Amino acid sequence: MTPIISFNTAAQPPRAVDRTDKVAAVRRPGEEDQTRPTEPRRDEYIPEGKREPSGRYWLGRDGDGQPRIYFDDPERAADAPEQPEKPAAGPDQDRGAKGPEKKNRESKAERCTGDTGKVDREIEKLKRKRAELEQRLNTERDEAKRAELEQRLAQVEAELRQKDNDGYRRRNTVFS
Repeated sequence: MTPIISFNTAAQPPRAVDRTDKVAAVRRPGEEDQTRPTEPRRDEYIPEGKREPSGRYWLGRDGDGQPRIYFDDPERAADAPEQPEKPAAGPDQDRGAKGPEKKNRESKAERCTGDTGKVDREIEKLKRKRAELEQRLNTERDEAKRAELEQRLAQVEAELRQKDNDGYRRRNTVFS
């Protein structure tokens, strides 16, 4: 670094001043020029000409909307179509990997219905059995029979907890 004191502080000769009659317009921030249009600026699309083939691959979709890989062949003739059609696969040609076949769009839509009636009846049966066991347990005086009823009631409640939920209903739904 050079110290500031070492700069040459000698007087510079006066410069010639441009004496023109026109004075540049000075704009302050916030002031708008009234001569400029107030329309917002917009992007403009400028179409490009055809490019020279470069030998690149790209993904696209064919006329049916199926995915397809295209190749920009630099050795292709200038009069060849931009995206050549696929050759028809004969019986001796391998068709390669294909996606699922398209379904006929005019075919009738298939409707399925789910029935959980069997599961609901099974759960109702367990609930009635539980209510019956609770009632018998409340009226039983013999301790041995009471212990047996409590054990059966615990089994029924465990089975009811296992079956009385949405997962069990889904797994045992009958579709038709």
